[in-house]
Amino acid sequence: MWRPNIIHRRSRWHQNNMGELRLRRRENERALRQDRRDRQLLSKRLLLYEEETEATMETASREQDVVSLLCKLQRGGSAKEILLKALSKVLRDPAAQLSFIKQENSVHVLVGLLTGFDAQCRLLAVRCLHELSYSPDTNVTSACMPATPYLLTYLSGQTTKFTEMCLYTLGNLCLASKAVKEKLLAQGIIPALASCMENQRHNLAVVEAVAFTLSQLLQTRDSVQEIVSIVMASSLPSHLLSFLTPDSEFGLGAAIECAWCLHYLVSSSEDHRNLLARGALLHCSSQLVTLSVAVTQRKQQDKTELLVCPLLRCVGNLLYFCPAQDLSKHVAIIQLVDALCVLLNTYLHSSPSLARETAWVLNNLTAHSTKCCSAVLTLNLVSSLIQLLPVSQGINTMVCGTRSSTSLFLRSVSACFQSFFVVVVSCFSLWIILRS
Repeated sequence: MWRPNIIHRRSRWHQNNMGELRLRRRENERALRQDRRDRQLLSKRLLLYEEETEATMETASREQDVVSLLCKLQRGGSAKEILLKALSKVLRDPAAQLSFIKQENSVHVLVGLLTGFDAQCRLLAVRCLHELSYSPDTNVTSACMPATPYLLTYLSGQTTKFTEMCLYTLGNLCLASKAVKEKLLAQGIIPALASCMENQRHNLAVVEAVAFTLSQLLQTRDSVQEIVSIVMASSLPSHLLSFLTPDSEFGLGAAIECAWCLHYLVSSSEDHRNLLARGALLHCSSQLVTLSVAVTQRKQQDKTELLVCPLLRCVGNLLYFCPAQDLSKHVAIIQLVDALCVLLNTYLHSSPSLARETAWVLNNLTAHSTKCCSAVLTLNLVSSLIQLLPVSQGINTMVCGTRSSTSLFLRSVSACFQSFFVVVVSCFSLWIILRS
C-alpha cells in the first residue's frame, strides 16, 4: 500500500525538479542571448590604412620589439616618424599592447608626441593610441585616459583623417569602463561632439565618426540618466535628423550611424515630445517612404536594410507618444502605409527579421489611428496582407493585428452607416405621416 504513495511522491519531486531545471535553462539562455546581443552592438572599430596590407602588418608585428621602439622614441631624434609607424604596427598584437602599457611613462610618451608641433608625428601618435583603444583588454584601454583631453581638443580645426582617428579612438574608449565614460562626460565629450558635427557638417566621413562615437555612449546600459538628458539638451538630435538622407556619392554610412543614434535616443529618452517637436517622426517616416520608392525602382544602395531597421524602430516607438489627432501633422499616412507594405514584401524572404519589424510598425500604425486603417482599405492592401498569414517568423501575428484593426474599423464604419440609414428612414417615415 505504501509503494504507490512513494512512487507518487517521487514523480512529484521529479516534476518539480524538472520545472526548476527548465527555469534555470531559460534564464541561462536569456543571459546568453543578452551577452551575444551586447557583443554585437557594443563593437569597436579599427581604421585600416591604405598604404598597408594585413600581411605586412602581421609580419611587422612579429619582427619588431615594442620595448626597443619605446626606448628609441624616448631618446628622441629625427627618426620619430619611422619609429611611430613601426610601433603602430607592433601594437596590433595584444601581447605587445600589454607589454607597452607596462613600460614606465609609455602612454605619456605618446601624449607628448600628440601635443608636439610636428603634424605627422601627431597623426602617427593618434594612430598608436587608436590601436590601443581597439584592445579588448580594459587595462589597455584605461591606460589611454591621459590622452582623452587632447583628443577632445583636437576635434576642431584639424585635418579630416586626424579628426576621424580621434573620434574613433574616443568611441572605442567609451566602452572601456564606467569610470572612463564618466571621465569623458566630465571632460565635455557631448558638447565637443555637437560642435564637431556642426562645424564638419559638409564632411560626411567626420559626421559618421561623430555618430559612431555618440552611439557608443548611448548604447551603454547606464546611459539613460547620465547621457540622454545631456544629449537631448544639445543640438545633436537636430543634427542627427538632418543627416538621415543618404548621399549618392558618400553612401549610407553617415545616415546609418545617425539613424541608430536616434533609435537609442527614442528608446531611452523620457522627453518624446521634444523629439516629436524637432520632427523626428516626420523625418524618419519620410525617409522610409523615399527608401521604399528606391526599392520599387531598384535604385537602392547597398546595405539599405541597415538604414531601414533603425528608422522602422524610431517610427514604431514614436507612434505610441504621438496623439492620434496630430498624427497627420507628423506622418504622410497613405504614403507611409504603402511604403511599409512595399518594404514588408521586399524583405519577406531575404531578411525575415526586418520584415517582422515592418509588420510591427504597420500593426502599431493601424491600431493607433483609424485614418491608417482607411489607408489600408484605400490602397487595396487587405488581400496582399491576407496572403502573408501563412508566413511564420512572427510576421503572421503582426499581420493578424493589422487585419483585426482594419476589420474593427470596417465594423465601426458599417455601424455608422446603419445608424445613419435608420435615422434617414425614420425621418422619411415621419415626413410621410405628417404629409398624410
